[in-house]
Amino acid sequence: MKTFARWLSALVLALSFLPLTASATGYTQTRYPIVLVHGFLGWDSIGPYDYWFGIADALRRDGAQVYVAQVTASNSTEVRGEQLLTYVKQVLAATGAPKVNLIGHSHGGPTVRYVASVAPSLVASVTSVGGVNKGSKVADVIRGTVAPGTFSEAVLGSIVDGVAGTIAFLSGDSSTQMSTAALDSMTTAGAAKFNAAHPEGVPATACGEGAYQARGVYYFSWSGAQPFTNLFDPLDGSLGLLSLAFLGEKNDGLVGSCSSHLGRVIRDDYAMNHLDEVNQVAGLVNLFETSPVTLYRQHANRLREMGL
Repeated sequence: MKTFARWLSALVLALSFLPLTASATGYTQTRYPIVLVHGFLGWDSIGPYDYWFGIADALRRDGAQVYVAQVTASNSTEVRGEQLLTYVKQVLAATGAPKVNLIGHSHGGPTVRYVASVAPSLVASVTSVGGVNKGSKVADVIRGTVAPGTFSEAVLGSIVDGVAGTIAFLSGDSSTQMSTAALDSMTTAGAAKFNAAHPEGVPATACGEGAYQARGVYYFSWSGAQPFTNLFDPLDGSLGLLSLAFLGEKNDGLVGSCSSHLGRVIRDDYAMNHLDEVNQVAGLVNLFETSPVTLYRQHANRLREMGL
């Protein structure tokens, strides 16, 4: 009798693991490959250190095909967009897939939008995470104090281009850095000009949702709204200071919540800052909020359930 009881207990225990295994297998397996696109001063990987810290591996673990793009760390949305378009075509050629799912963080948001706008037949979905879709007040403040053509602009541009060039060198990228062009793209005025040429998914109202689908491409967005989240994160203090530029408007330290809206807004008030949105720095995020890695896994599953 005791032997039977032990056998039955072991069987129940074994069976209890089956649903978990089944639900994990293929959970992130989208129909089309996922391409992750970094933001301003970003990279794909520097040695073992990834911009998308732990995210790409987590998506791959349960079935997703994931590619991490490297576009110039600092340049205009259009220049970055053309670079990404070339990369997308390379991914499609390598995989045989007809389309990709694009996910862009920060300046990567408008960058992925550019590709979907000029080549919608190559894109199944666009997801903007903390995207500067209607500009950033931080960029506005900087541009307001550093006028075009001035000595101060030349000095600031030289410094930022140097930082971007170092990041590019360490990540194996040889593209030209143009920080002033990046800055202009991320101002409110620069974003408005870009949106006039590439309006897909952009909300018509100040803080509403945009079209969920445009020209066959599905649009999504999410963002954080808490600039300071982890005492041990060395960059949280800087994001807290930068958030003062928003004068009380909900923001993640670099982008206003309303500015991040694109297409279907999943949420714009996660207790995350701009770097938490990509699980940085090194996973030092808000311990009392959903893990950023989980958000990407959930979104991949969302795309999977939609047949994307």
